[in-house]
Amino acid sequence: MGDIAKGALGGAWTLLVGWILPTALNLALFFLTVAPSLQGLAPLNRLRPATGGGTALLFLTGSLLLGLVANAGQNPLYRLLEGYLLWPAVAYEAGCRRSRRAKAALADRLSLLRLERREREAGELPPEDAERLTRLREQPHTERAARRDRRRTAAQRALVHERLARYPIADDQIAPTRLGNAIRRFEEYGHDRYRLDTQVLWNELTGCVPDQVRRQVEIARTSVDFFVALLYGHAVVCFLAVLTLATAHPDTSMLWSTVVVLVLLVPVWYRSAVTSTDEWAAAVRAMVNIGRKPLADALGLKLPDQLAKEREMWTMVSRLSRIPYHERASALDRYRAAGEGGPT
Repeated sequence: MGDIAKGALGGAWTLLVGWILPTALNLALFFLTVAPSLQGLAPLNRLRPATGGGTALLFLTGSLLLGLVANAGQNPLYRLLEGYLLWPAVAYEAGCRRSRRAKAALADRLSLLRLERREREAGELPPEDAERLTRLREQPHTERAARRDRRRTAAQRALVHERLARYPIADDQIAPTRLGNAIRRFEEYGHDRYRLDTQVLWNELTGCVPDQVRRQVEIARTSVDFFVALLYGHAVVCFLAVLTLATAHPDTSMLWSTVVVLVLLVPVWYRSAVTSTDEWAAAVRAMVNIGRKPLADALGLKLPDQLAKEREMWTMVSRLSRIPYHERASALDRYRAAGEGGPT
C-alpha cells in the first residue's frame, strides 16, 4: 500500500512541478499585468469573483485545469519545439542544414584542440593527422574559435564537449532545432549502442527497470517540462497583451513592458529547456544500460555474451515489434531462454 501511495504521489509531483506550477506562474502574470486593462469588458466583469476567497479559488482552479490541459497536450507542444510539427519542408530542411553545420563546427574545434595537444606531447604527428591539423587551421571560423578556446580553462573547454554531446551521433538523425537534437540524442542512444529501439520498446523497458531508475527519468524530464510550459505560457500571455492593446482603456505602458520582457525571456526558457535535457539524457542512458538484461529476461530471451550478437538480437526484437510478422523472425529462437521454447 505504501508503494502504491509513493508512486501516486511521485506522479502527482512531476505533474505539479512540470505543468501546474509554471501554468500558475503565467496565470498570475496575466492577472497582474493584462487583466487590469480588461476591467471594462462586461463578459469578464461577470466572471470576476466578488470576494478575495473567490479570486483565490478561481486562480487555483484555473491553474489546475490549464496545467492538466497542457500536460495532456505535451506531445504536440514538444513536437512543435523539436521541429516535427507544423514546420514547412523548406524551414525543416534549412534547420537541419544549420544544425549539421553547427555540429560539424563544434567537432572541428575539438579536433583541432585534440590534435594540437597530441602534437605538443608527441612532438610530431602521423602524416594523416598532421594533414588534418593543417586543414583545420586553414579554416577561418575554426581557427578563430580555437584561439578563444586556447585561452579557456579545461572546465570551460568541457562546455564545448557538452554542446557537441547535445547532437545525435548520426547525421541522418539531426533535427532542425536545438531542443529537437538534444532530445533525439538519447532517443537514438539504445539503437546506436545496442540496436535496441527504445522508441518502440519504451513501455516494455520502463516496466522492467528498477523503480529508482524509472523515477530518475521522470524527475529529469520534469525540469524540461517546467521550462517548456513556462515558455508556452509566456507566449500566450504576450499574445493576450498585444490583443488587449486594442481595448478601450488599456494600460499601454504596462502592456508593452510585459510584451518586451516576455519576448526577452522566451529564449532564456528555451535555452534552459535544452540544457536541462542533459540530466534527462543521462537518466535514459542509465535506464538502457541497466534495463537491457531485465528486458531480455521479461521477453523470455537470454542476453548473449558478445556485443555483436546482442546487437543482432535487439535488431530482431525491435523489428518484430515494429513491423508485421515474417517467417524470418524465427531466427530469434536461438536467443530464447530455456523454458521459453529455447534450447535446454
